[in-house]
This record gives sequence, structure tokens and C-alpha cells, in this order.
Amino acid sequence: MSGWRPAPVTVQVPATSANLGPGFDSLGLALGLWDEVTVQVGTAVAGVSIEVEGEGTEVAERGERHLIVKVLRQTLEAIDGLASTRMAGQVQGIGLRCVNRIPHSRGLGSSSAAIVAGILAARHLHPHGHLLDDEGALRLATAIEGHPDNVAPCLAGGLTVAWTTPGGPRLVRLESQVKQVVAFVPDQRLATERARGLLPETVPHGDAAANAGRAALLIAALSQGLASDVLLDATEDRLHQDYRAPAMPESAELVARLRANGAPAVISGAGPTVLAFTTAAQVDSMGLKVGNGWHEYPLDVAPHGARIQSGDVGAAR
Repeated sequence: MSGWRPAPVTVQVPATSANLGPGFDSLGLALGLWDEVTVQVGTAVAGVSIEVEGEGTEVAERGERHLIVKVLRQTLEAIDGLASTRMAGQVQGIGLRCVNRIPHSRGLGSSSAAIVAGILAARHLHPHGHLLDDEGALRLATAIEGHPDNVAPCLAGGLTVAWTTPGGPRLVRLESQVKQVVAFVPDQRLATERARGLLPETVPHGDAAANAGRAALLIAALSQGLASDVLLDATEDRLHQDYRAPAMPESAELVARLRANGAPAVISGAGPTVLAFTTAAQVDSMGLKVGNGWHEYPLDVAPHGARIQSGDVGAAR
């Protein structure tokens, strides 16, 4: 088929942490834990072939129902709409290989990583992919994910503030002066839908006001590298963590213990992972016994977002 790029494309996508305590559905941080997704499309042979290494092997047999495959096809169709072409329908076969390092259903943005991977792969493979610009990619990713707080740092890297307008989602990327964090990942999973279902329809005005102030302080603390005691105050939350605690009591207890030791700790996204704005050495110096069932991940803040690893197109083309 004329115009298509037959060579496979590999996309590298980072883990992300959303909310960061008080920044509910708006703040996000890209983390140095990466999935690699290789996609190849064909027009002569139909069918979907999926190979998964690491996390998510249980969904390797989903075929057309696999999230990345669905996003890939949806993005190809979206680009067709921009280009007034009908090329997406000519893609009969899809080969997908995923090397997944981001834990699934743990609050580290695995679904956002999959969505962004599918969008960037499709944008690279479609001959008119350049018509889907960065704003369009964010808009599409947000529409699929439902909110922009994870897809924003996945696309842009670093620290992001994301919000929605009548014209669609937008983001601002900031340089985080905090370069390292520690993620405490439990064995058990928690579906985002369940965590969101625990949130009340309304919250007290005082709690909303307190969170607004803390979120503003958190942006200042992270972008200016303010002292850890300021960061501890800045990560206080009243909007979501306490309401979700019954679904993840061990995570809530670990957050409380870390904070009692002076470590700014929050629930990562919808949980149950706990994110601490500290280093592994500082955690060790506390003499804190996390206990069995937790995996400690010392991570750098990712300086860039998702990017093409092969071919002639760089990140966020």
C-alpha cells in the first residue's frame, strides 16, 4: 500500500504518578520506569499477534480488545479524519510486542502509558501522522483515558499541570528540582474505577480551600527545590486519600508512617502505590520496616516523555 511505512516502530513510555497529594486530577510526574512497545502493521495478512514480556502477560490473548490495539486503530482513524483519507481500514494485521516494566493497576499510569504508546505509534506509522500535533495527541489521549493528569506527564515528561477547557485539555510542563523519588509498590492491585467510586460527590469548602493552597505550594516546592519540611506541608491532602483509605489500609498506614518520619509521602494516583519525595538512602536512614508484600523502587524523575526509539521521528513529533 503506497505511503505506509512497513518497518516496525518502537515507542518508549514512562510510568507516571498523578495527584501527588493535593493536586487531584491536575498534577502529574513522569518517572524513570519505562515500557517499550513495538508495533508493526500489515495490509496483506489479517489478525493480531501480541507478545508480552513482564507485566500484563494475562492480557496478551485479547487481540483486538487489547488496549494498545484499540488505541492504535482509533488513532489511525482520527488521522484519516484529519487527512480526508481512508487508510486505517486497510490495516488488516497488527503485530505488537510489549516489554512492560510499569506495574499494572497500582497507580503508576500503566493504562496512560499504553494509550500514549498506541497514539505515538499510529502517528509515526500513518503517512499523514504529522497532522496529529501534540495538542491533538493530548486531546485524544485524554478522551480515551478520561482525564489528563497521567497522560500529560507521559507525553511531556517532568512535572506537569493539566487542566481542561471548552476547547480541550491543556498542559504546562515544569522542571522539577526534586530529581529522585521512591515508589513503594504492593503486590495487590486496585482498579482505578473502584478507587474513584469511593469519592464523595461533594466535599467541605474548607477542605477544598486547603487543597488549593497546598497544590499551589507543592508546585512551588517541586519547581524551586524548597526545603523538605515545606514539601511535607505541601503534600497534605483532604480531597481523596482519606476517602480511599478503606480500599488500601496498608498504603494509608505506610503514608502515615513515612510522614511521621518527615518524608513527604502520598498515594500515587488512585493507589495503592505509595510515592515518597525522598531517596532510598534517606528511607534506609529512618530504619523504617516496610514489611513483606512491598517492592521498593528508587526512581528518577523522567526528564522527557514518551518518544520514538526507532525510525526517523523524535519525541512528540
